[in-house]
Amino acid sequence: MNNKDNFWTNSDVGILIVRIALGGIIFFHGFNKIAHGVANQYQILASNGIPGVFIYFVYISEVLAPVLIVLGLLVRLSSATIIVTMIVIFYALPFPIGLDEHGAMNIESQLYFLLLAVALFFTGPGRYVLKKNNSGNWLLD
Repeated sequence: MNNKDNFWTNSDVGILIVRIALGGIIFFHGFNKIAHGVANQYQILASNGIPGVFIYFVYISEVLAPVLIVLGLLVRLSSATIIVTMIVIFYALPFPIGLDEHGAMNIESQLYFLLLAVALFFTGPGRYVLKKNNSGNWLLD
């Protein structure tokens, strides 16, 4: 039996699951910012010397990009926006990176988001996408 035909060893299914997980979870962070605004995050950026206007980039990386990732559209470009957002978050955290009271890293979820976005950036969308991109540009996959 050819491994490509076996559902249990199909890497495209794995990529689809990663896309749904990352896109679904990040989207809720973005939806919260739509519902409640970004004033708090604006202040955190400004206090770290980052122009506060960059906080509006979060609507692209936490609302639009996750939807595109789940649909399999512009996955690499959308993942890049999430990677940039996570790096800015690491820089602008209002607390030092370390362990919490349970022994876990206090940036654990942000680190997962970063690593999943990096994985999607390198793998691309896989086979299960809404519409196959035939542009020939790897960044637009």
